[in-house]
Amino acid sequence: MEAETGIIGGSGFYEFLEGEEVAVETPFGEPSDKILLSEYAGKKIAFLPRHGKKHQYPPHRINFKANLYAMKKLGVKRIIAPSAVGSLKPAIEPGHFVICDQFLNLTGSRADTFFNGPGAREADLFGRVAHVSTAEPYCPHLRDLAVKACSDLKVEHHKDGTVLVIEGPRFSTRAESRFFANFADIVNMTQYPEVVLARELEMCYLNISLVTDYDAGLAGRPDIKAVSGQDVSRMFKENSEKVKQIILEIIKNMPPQGQAACDCNRALKDAFL
Repeated sequence: MEAETGIIGGSGFYEFLEGEEVAVETPFGEPSDKILLSEYAGKKIAFLPRHGKKHQYPPHRINFKANLYAMKKLGVKRIIAPSAVGSLKPAIEPGHFVICDQFLNLTGSRADTFFNGPGAREADLFGRVAHVSTAEPYCPHLRDLAVKACSDLKVEHHKDGTVLVIEGPRFSTRAESRFFANFADIVNMTQYPEVVLARELEMCYLNISLVTDYDAGLAGRPDIKAVSGQDVSRMFKENSEKVKQIILEIIKNMPPQGQAACDCNRALKDAFL
């Protein structure tokens, strides 16, 4: 069974619809877990929990390449990737959703490309050098569908935003959080390199960020404490049904494959020198 839409669930989002679980082998090792195949609104869906069903993989140990390649192997053309984030701005409140349009990467040790050139371990698959453009890293067409879904469902949301991706697994210091706020709106540990790897595989990629906290707290607000792991888990569980309904609304409104108004499936067209 193939799928056309892939969903990569974030912290606290480990299950989706009922269906058949399959183990998918990749040249890059095992994905985070088995992939659940199901169907909704006449569209075939593949669901994978990013951290594994038992949250057994911390951000820096997620096999992003295996996860994305497994989706591609199943025929997936579009990725919807919800994630938990911390807010860096007072107006972006816990419980709000952010439809990201840009990212800043501060990770440093992650395998973040399929194109390592001749002689690489996976050279038989990607034995070239590619420079993929990430000027617009998130699919504009899917972002429009997400904004419409949030509006139709009357969910508090921000139609764009810059996410700063840190290595993790620790949370920020107050000094780091103040620094990050100069450049980004929210902070997260997993959106990179997932979004870039999806682009290298010419798949549309959408992030839906659920704001679970205010990162290290807000200056001048002693009543707003720094985030804890339990805070993230609790907030995501409280909003998991909203996340699910937004995703289902997006899938319902997706046009047939081949009619998407974007160039994501041609991301490699000008990437080779």
